[in-house]
Formats: sequence, C-alpha cells, structure tokens
Amino acid sequence: MIMDDRKKRILQAIIDDYIDKAEPVGSRTIARKYELGLSSATIRNEMADLEEMGYLAQPHTSAGRVPSDKGYRLYVDKLMPARSLNSAEIRELRSVVNTRVYELSQLLKQATAVLSNFTRYTSMAVTPKMRSSTIKTVQVVPIEAGKALVIVVNNAGIVRNALIKISEQATSEMLGRISNLLNDKLAGLTFEQADTEGIKTLGREIGVSGDIMQPILDGTADCIYQMGDHEMYVEGSTNILNHPEFKDMDKARQFLSMLDEKTSICKAVYDSAQPNGITVRIGSENDLSSIRDCSLVTVSYNVSDTMVGTIGIIGPTRMAYNKVISSISYMKKLVSEEISKLLGHEPEDE
Repeated sequence: MIMDDRKKRILQAIIDDYIDKAEPVGSRTIARKYELGLSSATIRNEMADLEEMGYLAQPHTSAGRVPSDKGYRLYVDKLMPARSLNSAEIRELRSVVNTRVYELSQLLKQATAVLSNFTRYTSMAVTPKMRSSTIKTVQVVPIEAGKALVIVVNNAGIVRNALIKISEQATSEMLGRISNLLNDKLAGLTFEQADTEGIKTLGREIGVSGDIMQPILDGTADCIYQMGDHEMYVEGSTNILNHPEFKDMDKARQFLSMLDEKTSICKAVYDSAQPNGITVRIGSENDLSSIRDCSLVTVSYNVSDTMVGTIGIIGPTRMAYNKVISSISYMKKLVSEEISKLLGHEPEDE
C-alpha cells in the first residue's frame, strides 16, 4: 500500500484529535470535525489501511484508533503543523531571564521550572562531564571558626563546592592569600590537568603549614573530582500524573522511579541530544526501557558553537509536539545567551 496524500491528511487529523482529546478516534469524528471532503465510510476504509501499515492501532475496548509510534514519527517528521509562539507565551518563557542569575545551576533550575510549567510535562537540564573544561576561579571562604567552603568554578560557570574543617588558626586574610595562590597555580588548567594527585603536591609549593593547607587541598581535589559527573535538574516530576495514560498507578510509579535513577535518565537525556537541532525520540525509539511509553525531546545549549549541555522534555507519546518543540527551541536560545553573559562573551546570533 502507498502512503498517499489522502492517507496523510487522515492520519494528521487523527493524531491532532487524539493529542487534543486523549480518546480513540473514529471515522465519524474525523468526517464531522475536519473538512477533508470524504465520507465516513471512505475514512473508515483508509483508517483500516493505516492500521495495516502500522501507523494506527486499535485498543481492545474501542472501535476508534490511536496513533502508533510509527504514526507519531511520520507526524513529527512530515505532517505536524508549524507552531509559532505568541507574545504572551514568549513573555512567559522569558521570565527565566527576568531575575539576574550568577551561576549556571541557578539558570538551569529556573529554565526547567519555566518549561515544565509552560508545557505541563517534566523538564530536565543536564550539564556535561566537565573534565575537559578549564578552571576559572578557586576560592576558600570562611564560614565560621574551624569551617570553610572551597568553591571551584569552571569556564562554563558551573560551580562545585566542598565544606571542610580547618585549623582555627586560619584567618580570613590567610584564606584569601591561599585562594590567590591556588588561582595562580590552577586557573586556566583543565580539570584533567589539575588531577587530584597534582593538587596534593601544591601544599609544598605554596609553603603553608600542612595542618592548614591539607584540608583545603583535599576540598579542592574533591571539587575537581565532582566535575567528572553530570549534574541534572528536574522540574515537574508529577506533571505526568495529569495525563490519562498515567492514571494507572503502576505505570505512574514506574515513571517516578525512573526519575530517581539519575544516572540512567541523565545519560538518556544527554546522549539523545545533537550538537545542533532538536531531537525527538518517540516511545520504542528510546534506549531506556523505562521511558518507552514516553517521548523525549532534547536540544543542546551552546556557548560559541560549543555544546555545553542538554535541555529535555519528557511526556506521554501523545505529546503536543509542536508546542514542546517551539518552546524548547526558544529556551535553548535564552539559556545560551545567558551563559554567554555569565562568561562575559557576546551572545551568539541565531
């Protein structure tokens, strides 16, 4: 059988209706609601062909049809109408930059919160493993007598910190001097170059007594080690419960448990993104078995054409794809521009 224009128009109408209503779609509904110029009987015959071709499925409890993963794939690639954001939607998304941000983690938390609220799905942001990034600053900040915070920031604005116990003899002035010495030695090095073993030899070079210096070096080494891990921010975890596909508690529990498996979902989100453009993985296309009832839409955010991390939206396969794609594309632009500002770069043109 050939997928001709008539079948495509009928398939598009079915998917549009199913995304909107979340109910199996019958031929009468399509004939009545959509001006296709076809009788209900003709549409019914075409729907049977579409089912045989694998684009539709028929639930056991209904005479109507629902899209298959194959049907959604054709819809996203070829049939889905383009959707532009209106001025009110742009204002809502731009709220992420209404508050001045000073580090990447704050920006990503705000971006995921705005996206999850806007789309009503679960939103995620993932930072890359940063071993190849460079150290921008190292600070040792006194907290109270006997305690300090070691803060390491990389060239992408990602912050890692470690709370340490230090000698009460260490004054604020001394910690400031140590911070300057650490910056002289480490700023500009990659995290691979400034490995933990190399850090531990700095104590002798800096010439500060071991009981003061050693905890600071250990804290610095810990921050550098942390840069080897992805960081993930998730908002709207329970939004999935508002969709009828997940009214089944076992299915909902499986989804929420999947979000708790940070390593797996983090890898799925980060690996699915491409350096340029938007990636849509639908149902069975996902490598992670626990999200094969879902669709995952991802986009990378960049600085100076370098991929810095990934933003993702996950929801049921019955997703409002054009709304998700238009919003995540706009958020990529906002996040990339804000990161450029954080780093003192000119925002990239798009």
